[in-house]
Amino acid sequence: MSTMMANMAVKPSGNIDNDFVAMMAPHHQGAIDMARAELQYGKNEQLRRIAQEIVVEQQQEIVAMHLAIGSSVSTSATGTAGSADRASDIAQGKMQSPKHDSMSMKMNQESQ
Repeated sequence: MSTMMANMAVKPSGNIDNDFVAMMAPHHQGAIDMARAELQYGKNEQLRRIAQEIVVEQQQEIVAMHLAIGSSVSTSATGTAGSADRASDIAQGKMQSPKHDSMSMKMNQESQ
């Protein structure tokens, strides 16, 4: 079993919000790890740009999820120095991440 999958195997605590963060943070970290491998070894510039976006967005979402439930997360652990304010805004519903915002726009266009 991969480390990501092992970290997502959380015994339910009865608090769905905390369980959600406990399972989603390793999921996001797995995406970050895969993206970093692409950045280190990949040759396709389009994929490397996507990988860079994944690193930034997923790190911000990890911080935002922890802030939303009132737990702390070390910004040095996720490499998100400087993104805590933006992540706090995301957690408080003041803004969406760029990827989620573009998905919302696309869904709105499709429903019209």
